[in-house]
Amino acid sequence: MNNGAGRRINGGAEEDEDEDDVNGDLDAWERTYTDERSWESLQEDESGMLRPIDNQALYHSQYRQRLRSLSSTAARIQKGLIRYLYIVIDLSRAASEMDFRPSRIAVIAKHVETFIREFFYQNPLSQVGIVTIKDGVAHCLTDIGGSPESHINALMKKLECSGDSSLQNALDLVDGYLNQIPSYGHREVLILYSALSTCDPGDIMDTIQKCRKSKIRCSVIGLAAEMFICKHLCQETGGTYSVALDESHFKELILEHAPPPPAIAEFAVANLIKMGFPQRAAEGSISICSCHKEAKVGAGYTCPRCKARACELPTECCVCGLTLVSSPHLARSYHHLFPIAPFDEVTSSHLNNPNCKLQRNCFGCQQSLLDPGNKPGPAIVCPKCKRYFCLDCDIYIHESLHNCPGCDSLRHS
Repeated sequence: MNNGAGRRINGGAEEDEDEDDVNGDLDAWERTYTDERSWESLQEDESGMLRPIDNQALYHSQYRQRLRSLSSTAARIQKGLIRYLYIVIDLSRAASEMDFRPSRIAVIAKHVETFIREFFYQNPLSQVGIVTIKDGVAHCLTDIGGSPESHINALMKKLECSGDSSLQNALDLVDGYLNQIPSYGHREVLILYSALSTCDPGDIMDTIQKCRKSKIRCSVIGLAAEMFICKHLCQETGGTYSVALDESHFKELILEHAPPPPAIAEFAVANLIKMGFPQRAAEGSISICSCHKEAKVGAGYTCPRCKARACELPTECCVCGLTLVSSPHLARSYHHLFPIAPFDEVTSSHLNNPNCKLQRNCFGCQQSLLDPGNKPGPAIVCPKCKRYFCLDCDIYIHESLHNCPGCDSLRHS
């Protein structure tokens, strides 16, 4: 008993020594500030004084800069609205590294779930599939489809990491699947790569050229360091390559792939696509599901051509191959063709002009545009209807609503 107690005491002493080594000779109050890193939330103003950073204004200025850069070329770019995207996730032993907290694969799984939901929200006519790389072999985790829940549930059950990574095997597998996609579909691959090497059975340069001939746009997000082969792959296929610095940067990089990318010029061909608008079956109806090959009770969708049942939309009829969509899906895809123009910032000279009648409330949320002291705060104005909006409504209108409330009110009045 005494020996056991002595071992426990010694073990506790060793743990205390480890903590002292980590924290050094800092006092408790110093460790608090070290953990919070509060000095990073300060910035120097024009007079040399330290002021807290206005994160909201900083985020809005970065957002408006990105919006202007996108809108400057939006009128001259053709985008693919029907996308077929495979997400390739590296599950080699490198994905279990803990430089991202709690681990790389935990961060990947968390933000892939967010990305899949955002992808289907912005691309309701598109479909996604998931491929994993483990032990040098590529596995198709989920077939390409339009159900976000099925992809997310399948991914969360297969997060074990082991072995090496093989970029060539993944590209060969994805190329075989995407070659079956109709010509009007835009073929894309998004690779989330954690390893610093690739263990391939053959010449990966031939595989890259095969992907290029198949019109597959490959993009890579690295979690370790830049690799030449990944950069070469993206350059050859017209994709983008970037390396995440931290978790927030990784989230920003992966969400950049949710909006439709520009179509490759040599492959941008206009096509007429035959689609069907199925009717929703009654709640108590019993029918055989064509996608699950079993009898199901409840609401489904009936193909207008062959009368087969489908569980969800959008999808392709398993019997006749007709693309099945609903009218809200087309409506939600419309804003990518005609995006709303960015609003103009109201200058400080215009706000301080006594002869100018400034609207006191945001036209969207009706919140006051005046700061404490009845001084005009930051505001945005629509160049068409001349209605004033706050910063939050500006982001909401361009990111989610895709219509100006001021212009719509004038149109319906």
